[in-house]
Amino acid sequence: MYNVSEQLASSSKAGVETFVTMANATFAGFERLAALNLNTARNLLEDSQVYARALLSAKDLQAFAALQGTLAQPDPDATATYSRSVYEIASQTQATLSKAVEVRVAELNERLGMAFEKAAQTAPAGSDLALNAMRTALSAANSAYDNMGKAARQAADLAEANLAVAASLAARNRKQAA
Repeated sequence: MYNVSEQLASSSKAGVETFVTMANATFAGFERLAALNLNTARNLLEDSQVYARALLSAKDLQAFAALQGTLAQPDPDATATYSRSVYEIASQTQATLSKAVEVRVAELNERLGMAFEKAAQTAPAGSDLALNAMRTALSAANSAYDNMGKAARQAADLAEANLAVAASLAARNRKQAA
């Protein structure tokens, strides 16, 4: 027997589980990003102390000016590493969230398919056209969802490629500067 209240309760439970999974993934991503930012701030503070000590140990104005010019240069390796780490955290969090959504959408599609089959069995004569229209709409929605997923993956691949190019350019610029 097809019990609507059991189906609704099961669907609500699955929705809550999906929400909890997504919330945990989001918090884990924020936690990793906060840890990265704290470590970066700690490293910057330590570097600042080293720079300050070096400047204070300068014997004359020329040594001070030379140190100030060399120490004021940003570290491209640290910047690239930080950017890669942020991107990695974001992409891993996004992948976890996408997987949770994909699982939920697949479950929803399965349930809707079962509901359409039940409706088709109990529907009055002549309702085939309406059921077919609903199936077509569901198919179009699934196709649109798949296309959005493909576009998101392409955008992520493009961002990863751009990051690799930026890292390559930074490494080449460091070699040229040296």
